[in-house]
Amino acid sequence: MTFTRAAVLGAGTMGAQIALHLANAGVPVVLLDVSREAARAGLDRARALKPDPQFTSDTWTRVRTGSFDDDLALLADAEWVLEAVVERIDVKRALLEKVAAACRPDAVLTTNTSGIPVSAIAEGWPLERRRRWLGTHFFNPPRYLPLLELVPTADTDPAIVERMASFGDRVLGKGVVVAKDTPNFIGNHLGLHGVAAILRAVDSGRYSIDEVDAMTGPAIGRPGSATFRTMDIAGLDVLAHVMTNLEDRLPGDADRAWFRQPALVTRLLERGALGEKAGRGFYERRRDASGASAVFTLDPATLDYHPQRKPTFPSIAAAAAIDDTGARIRALFLGQDRVGQFLRETLAPTLLYAARVADDIAHSIDDIDRVMRWGFGWELGPFETLDAIGLREVVEAASVAGTIDVPPLIAEALAAGRNRLRAAPMPARPGMLILTEAARRSQVVKTNAGASLVDLGDGVLAVQFHSKMNAIGGDTLAMLHAGVSEAAANHRALVVGNEAPNFSAGANLMLVLLEAQEGNWDELDLMVRAFQRATMALRLSPVPVVVAPAGLALGGGCEIALHADRVHAAGDTFMGLVEVGVGLIPAGGGTKEMLARAMARLPSPTADPLPPVQQAFETVALARVSASGPDAARLGYLSPLDTFSMNRERLIADAKAQALARVAEGYRAPLLRTAIPVGGESLAAALKLGVHLAWRAGRASDHDVVVGRALAQIFAGGNLPHATTVTEQHLLDLEREAFLRLLGEPKTLARIQHTLTTGKPLRN
Repeated sequence: MTFTRAAVLGAGTMGAQIALHLANAGVPVVLLDVSREAARAGLDRARALKPDPQFTSDTWTRVRTGSFDDDLALLADAEWVLEAVVERIDVKRALLEKVAAACRPDAVLTTNTSGIPVSAIAEGWPLERRRRWLGTHFFNPPRYLPLLELVPTADTDPAIVERMASFGDRVLGKGVVVAKDTPNFIGNHLGLHGVAAILRAVDSGRYSIDEVDAMTGPAIGRPGSATFRTMDIAGLDVLAHVMTNLEDRLPGDADRAWFRQPALVTRLLERGALGEKAGRGFYERRRDASGASAVFTLDPATLDYHPQRKPTFPSIAAAAAIDDTGARIRALFLGQDRVGQFLRETLAPTLLYAARVADDIAHSIDDIDRVMRWGFGWELGPFETLDAIGLREVVEAASVAGTIDVPPLIAEALAAGRNRLRAAPMPARPGMLILTEAARRSQVVKTNAGASLVDLGDGVLAVQFHSKMNAIGGDTLAMLHAGVSEAAANHRALVVGNEAPNFSAGANLMLVLLEAQEGNWDELDLMVRAFQRATMALRLSPVPVVVAPAGLALGGGCEIALHADRVHAAGDTFMGLVEVGVGLIPAGGGTKEMLARAMARLPSPTADPLPPVQQAFETVALARVSASGPDAARLGYLSPLDTFSMNRERLIADAKAQALARVAEGYRAPLLRTAIPVGGESLAAALKLGVHLAWRAGRASDHDVVVGRALAQIFAGGNLPHATTVTEQHLLDLEREAFLRLLGEPKTLARIQHTLTTGKPLRN
């Protein structure tokens, strides 16, 4: 059900990034364009993008470039050929006719078009080729946005659709939805309806750009880029193209009129204000009067830009205390203030429109909700939002603006006395989000404010973090201990993970700072000892422990992973020991593990330990964070035995399978290490010399030197006159002593305070 070789036609923004994501998944790929130079230039542009489309810095080496004229022979082995050239049907058809002759007879052909009818591109083709033809619509950036819309035609072989869906899901890590071959499919169709409603409201002059973005971002469960920042990133030319396509192709006059390009967009396009790629769109970044970089916002009436004015809405400030996204949206939507008025005017029509066209564009309302979650970063899809607000409330809000036709889907529910479309939350797909589903089924064994124990079935227990940013405090450590004990007594294995965006941002720094400012050194000593006991309990567990990080796994979160029997990480895992950024060193066993792993890489007992130890030391001293799960392995945070899931929603299920595999292999608990080789005084001197040279070169501050020297002493095994061996506990004691000593430094406290206040590191 997989593809072992692929090809991408077109090295533009999307084509090159799709090729790199195939390479991320380990699939060799050919990337062709009008010339070899154009293909290589497109690949180079994609490699320079931020956020990085590559898992590791050498991912691009799996991509071979060439031209349409000279290198079609490179397609001979490709099992999947994806076309991603300019959005013109004549160009696509001409290229695909040429390419088809060079492909193997069973190759699957697809298009990444976002709006051209997939069936129209294949019109007149032989039936056998049409059976291997469909749309594969990726969303930008393809590494980070999960959505993949598959668009089969009436002739597409269902087995091909299933093969592509399985490959997209398990190999590329995509949330796959099969859409109908309608204008702009599901995501862009409904997404642009909401944008059109907002543009109308702005055109009326009643709302500013800044106000709209404050009301359509995280407050209602949408990305921080909200509406206009998102449009700038996507490009106003892309926005105009999609709206024109909908206006031209939709069947109803009223729907076509809805998507007519607003005058504001037309005026911006005439001025070349295409968004971020042109340096200005709805926003512009320039120097303010003091010379500092600042964001300026468009005035829709004059098309001038003024300094950004972030509005404050009391209702949004109050709603921030509501953790449940649906309850927060309902409160804001029903509010009798400017925010409520705006949401009723713009959100209600889009929700009702989604209900009216659902059967035309998708196979289920679940698919529509998943599309908007995966492709646009909504926390709730349109039908989840309808249910959260209430059907009657949305219909009443839309009716205020005039008479409306209530969509049959909603009318039937209301007639049956229901104010929701679903009786229960949208179910996960089989094998997906199993931790969330287990918690919904009340399989929680034990819980506190920081974490819970959840029975995953088949003898596997999970420790699920659920504090803010999954910061690790006493509650979390207590539940880790409880998890090891409960798993040893009544289960076969333990998984540590969650289905939140981030595994853990690390230890609770605020608590550490408060205790240090109060001079509670005994309490801090106990806190560090408790953390070390928890990580060692994981390492020495009598049952296998699989840690499943995804998103951020920083500081203490990384240390938890370092002490697992196995790590099963998401492809997008950003892992690192970052404590030096706040003037500390990893003291939950992280320094100890990095040293032990470095020494274990020595080819012989007599080999020079400096190269591997220096590499590990620099990784910690420079607070390096991985660009992905595979990059974490390159940095030494993961071992060669650790594994990955490309699909975040399968992460816990795959970690559970890994844990059961370890049971089947006859897992035996490891012993406490009693003889870890260390380099002693000479190795410490070499590491400290490197710190000094970095300071001399201006790459390290005065306090960086203090922290670096403390770290070097641990990596050398302490104050030892020569190379010898030490125990794990010896290294843990060194960690704890250095951590507490650094906490007594005023510059460390200043760093912690600055990071907590600004979210950024301080160099002092």
